[in-house]
Amino acid sequence: MAKASLIILLSSFLLLLLVFPVSGQLRQGFYKNTCPNVESLVRSAVQKKFQQTFVTAPATLRLFFHDCFVRGCDASVMLASSNGQSEKDHPDDISLAGDGFDTVNKAKAAVDSDSRCTNKVSCADILALATRDVVALVGGPSYSVELGRRDGRISTKASVQHKLPHPDFSLDQLNTMFASHGLTQTDMIALSGAHTIGFSHCSRFFNRIYRFSKQNRIDPTLNTTYALQLRQMCPTRVDPRVAINMDPTTPQTFDNAYFQNLQKGMGLFTSDQALFTDTRSRPIVNQFAASNAAFGSAFVSAMTKLGRVGVMTGNQGEIRRDCSRVN
Repeated sequence: MAKASLIILLSSFLLLLLVFPVSGQLRQGFYKNTCPNVESLVRSAVQKKFQQTFVTAPATLRLFFHDCFVRGCDASVMLASSNGQSEKDHPDDISLAGDGFDTVNKAKAAVDSDSRCTNKVSCADILALATRDVVALVGGPSYSVELGRRDGRISTKASVQHKLPHPDFSLDQLNTMFASHGLTQTDMIALSGAHTIGFSHCSRFFNRIYRFSKQNRIDPTLNTTYALQLRQMCPTRVDPRVAINMDPTTPQTFDNAYFQNLQKGMGLFTSDQALFTDTRSRPIVNQFAASNAAFGSAFVSAMTKLGRVGVMTGNQGEIRRDCSRVN
């Protein structure tokens, strides 16, 4: 009887492992014995790149998010293809700024220049560390990063389809997409706060300021004064390369101004403003708007959970020698 109970108990445990994959293989200090200076090497390279251009920060942060939401945090977004069929070639990824890729490549070169570390640290882990570092460089919270990710070998344009949030998403659409990765509504709102250092091209919100509906040319949830300012920056025949700050008040500081702007109807995307317009999410927006510390704490928690999405560990995948191609 005891033996039968033990078999049932073990079977139940194995079933739980299958249903809820353990991300416990990721851990802080993963490279303690193989590349003890990995964090300082990455941080130094990131700081150097950041001194060259501020875009380093939003570009790297966005790259991490786009990577994790498609095939998990495996640096598959960095893989290039000769036929234009990799993740980065999809319309949703084509606008990823080159400075994000360059940041990871420079950090990878810095890590590999240490003989103890050569070909021992994954591009996926370097991207996760670089993301933490850029957030801290622009005034956001610093946090411990779990490591041990392996790099993916597959990157397809098709895999990006319907995997990333769009500027016109409703709260329900946002919640559904984030929940599919084990992220809560609070996680989603905190991660949306990354737009505090983001920028966008006019085409992404053009309809909100010119042709929202037959009744309202301007989206009624958009602050009218702000909408007219956006029209000045984005005339009807605007250069498609023109970029607009998503946080018009403190665009180069990682803070809770993004949420304070939402309270004033100054969310650039429909998906931004929906966080305040919808009464189900408004209390969290108000909480973060009132407390930068509350936002920072929630952001760290959400980033840690995001960093565990779909990871490969152990002998899965590989450690790429060149982040842009498989070994």
